[in-house]
Amino acid sequence: MKVLLRDDIDGVGKRGDIIDVSRGFARNHLLPAGKAIAASPGVENQAASMRRARDLRDAHDRESSETVARTLVGTTIPIPARAKGERLFGSVTSADIVRRTEELTGAVIDRRHLLLEEPIKTIGEHSVRVELVGDVVFELTVEVVPED
Repeated sequence: MKVLLRDDIDGVGKRGDIIDVSRGFARNHLLPAGKAIAASPGVENQAASMRRARDLRDAHDRESSETVARTLVGTTIPIPARAKGERLFGSVTSADIVRRTEELTGAVIDRRHLLLEEPIKTIGEHSVRVELVGDVVFELTVEVVPED
């Protein structure tokens, strides 16, 4: 059965795509949830306008991600933390990094875009991978310094 997707669905397709799915999947999941409509002969124009809107939104998201990346690349974010020697009392998490980055630069990043395998537990300079919307990837330098 051919359907026009009204939302992005992981593993199935994106908004505005006309796809062929099984009747059961369409009838039991996609149509009742409002995630798709049955594709009729006149739905091509609607699909084209949905794809144009999606492309514009994706371009805007990529542009804003590139702006954030340009702001943060080459910048070192100092984060004060309580420490004894080289070890921290506690740790520095992605939420701490996001909050401090916004305070210092004004750049807003979602904490889920920071790829921090485990919280930072030592004093010093650390590199954190950031993957933003639109496949914009860069390294953010975080320097954990002892508090006075």
